[in-house]
Amino acid sequence: MKKIISFFIASLFLLQNASAQNAPEIVSWIRNTTGATGYNNILSNIQIVQYSTNNVYVSCTCIPDYSIGPWNGNPNTASNQNFVYKITRNPIQNNGTLTAVGLGHTGVWSNGVSVFNADDGQTYLNQGVWHRNAYFFEGASFDNCLGHPAPNGEYHHHVNPKCLYNAADSSVHSPIIGYAFDGFPIYGAWTYTNANGTGPLKRMTPSYQLRNIIDRTTLPNGSPASFPGPAISTQFPLGCFMQDYEFIAGSGDLDIHNGRYCITPEYPSGTYAYFVTIDSVLNPVYPYTMCDTYYGVDQPGNTGPNGGHVIISEPTTVYNGSVGLNENSHEIKFELYPNPVSDYVFIYFEPQSINNIKGEVYDPNGKLLYAIENLQPSIAYPIDMRHFASGNYFLRLTSGEAQSIQKIIKIK
Repeated sequence: MKKIISFFIASLFLLQNASAQNAPEIVSWIRNTTGATGYNNILSNIQIVQYSTNNVYVSCTCIPDYSIGPWNGNPNTASNQNFVYKITRNPIQNNGTLTAVGLGHTGVWSNGVSVFNADDGQTYLNQGVWHRNAYFFEGASFDNCLGHPAPNGEYHHHVNPKCLYNAADSSVHSPIIGYAFDGFPIYGAWTYTNANGTGPLKRMTPSYQLRNIIDRTTLPNGSPASFPGPAISTQFPLGCFMQDYEFIAGSGDLDIHNGRYCITPEYPSGTYAYFVTIDSVLNPVYPYTMCDTYYGVDQPGNTGPNGGHVIISEPTTVYNGSVGLNENSHEIKFELYPNPVSDYVFIYFEPQSINNIKGEVYDPNGKLLYAIENLQPSIAYPIDMRHFASGNYFLRLTSGEAQSIQKIIKIK
């Protein structure tokens, strides 16, 4: 009898975890399982997906596997961001004060590239009133995949990431192509006509429309603008500023956040979902992605100062693409290369390594020379040794009670 009960419990455990691993927020990521590289030989896509009962953590470089660049007129270069994002598995509607979809990354595409909103971060004459539409003012610097790097090297898409999925295929429901930081999915442009999952596939249309104005003296809510915008002209056509648009409920398929509650193939019981918006010839249509405010409660650690470098403070399981479990170990598993080193030495933590590792470099006398915190598995972290004198140094890695020390040999 005990054997039967034990077998039943074990079977139930496996079924529960199999179900967990089939959850869209776990399986929808494009994982790099081969060490493939993208731009500038940087590891591409998602390096590791970890999950707990309530959260999913994705570690990524912010570099896709498709070809990116050049970026005409943009002096920035895409670089490894070593992001770790936290996506809740239990997203809920925010019934309190809504959180603005701000500047910088607002979500993450399924390949680890950052989602940015429509705002390019600048306003007309720096008055903070007429916010510039990135697609108009920065579109010339977008590459063929409609992305470009920010000053910090963060490659991102303000608009539909056309190289990520086939936006022209209207014969199938668009896939999940990312998640917003409130935990709700972002879909491509095509979904069922009706929110209840019925009707033919339809390209979702936004409910933001160009305003019927002859000058820029009022805001979308009708109030006087504290500072007038430029005259509507060929230089500043209607639509080049975000305040040139107004939300008209019911004029399109989507709500003020650029999403709706609906049934999708991945969520047969229904979910709130955001959609990228494009026109009939696949050109991006304002507001492109999430807009105005998040529908749900955004997760701390993804945005703001040092945002995107989340500390993982709970036990997690590594998703390995199968039903079998792959638990994180309690050891620091890493490689250090090249060693000896003349310029940069890289620490690469294996997928089964413990999370939240602190790295410290000491000289032979025990003096601390360099420190970095919250290092995560499956990500390569560089240490700049160029200004170090030739000789022996020691790398100390710690996480909780786990510790590892390795010598670094610096050569000219």
